[in-house]
Amino acid sequence: MTSTISTSSTQLEVRKISGRIGAVVSGADVTGDLDRETVREIRQALNEHKALVFHDATLDDTGQQRFASHFGPLTKAHPTVASIDGAPNVLPVDSEQGRANSWHTDVTFVLNPPQVSTLRSITVPPYGGETQIANTAAAYRDLPPALRAFADTLTAVHTNDYDYAVPANLEQDGATERREVFTSIKYETVHPVVRVHPLTGERGLFIGGFAQRIVGLSGTESRDILRLLQAYVTRPENVLRVSWQPNQLVLFDNRITQHYAIDNYDDLPRRLNRVTVAGDIPVGVTGEFSYSIVGDASHYSPIADLTTAA
Repeated sequence: MTSTISTSSTQLEVRKISGRIGAVVSGADVTGDLDRETVREIRQALNEHKALVFHDATLDDTGQQRFASHFGPLTKAHPTVASIDGAPNVLPVDSEQGRANSWHTDVTFVLNPPQVSTLRSITVPPYGGETQIANTAAAYRDLPPALRAFADTLTAVHTNDYDYAVPANLEQDGATERREVFTSIKYETVHPVVRVHPLTGERGLFIGGFAQRIVGLSGTESRDILRLLQAYVTRPENVLRVSWQPNQLVLFDNRITQHYAIDNYDDLPRRLNRVTVAGDIPVGVTGEFSYSIVGDASHYSPIADLTTAA
């Protein structure tokens, strides 16, 4: 299904990739400054489709940062991991520095995780290396009513400091050193398990790999409940599988998606650059806000002012 959006300066074409998530957007020159109306229409498409793919996006780091900044102030590259030299807002997602092949929402261990993430292809393997992106609002709607009502009442502790142990045959060189950097500042934040999207009012499951325990429950109980809810997120019908091509840009709503980088490209190089947009403090279905237990991330991200959101 294709829809065409006419604006004063351009004509966007938005073509759905699947029924529940994902669209290809063409007609916008993402390499330059976008006018206000075009940004508004891209945001509208993002609200609807959750993840947008732009082909032939010939951008450098400066251009990617400029594109992302149309949607709000940028975060630094990461709370603890170094950026690209000379580009403090750009995080290299490089297979030579580890492979984060687990379902997660970006940086949920801080008080206000990014609202939007952008990924740009730098080095694409000849096969494999796709990124899966899941619609957590669709997952929430899939829950049986009793489970949905139960999830509405829950909060979870998200942290960057947890048991990263993997089987010895899957351990990558330098993993211990990378973990020490990743956890050099410890963060723990309590978020609602069901988050209300501030622009659309949709409810989505706000969990993923950094969610380690349910407040008020034991570790075993927490794991069982999180595993049950996560199974709805990763149902195939809720997942978009992005096959990377050269000069490709993907924009996804970090408030209502999870993603997973598939490690299926042998020992070949793969690199994407990530730029993220500062987010708001999550809110649950009864109006409760997230709160921080440990760790100050103010050096990483301002808190987004949603009154000026595109």
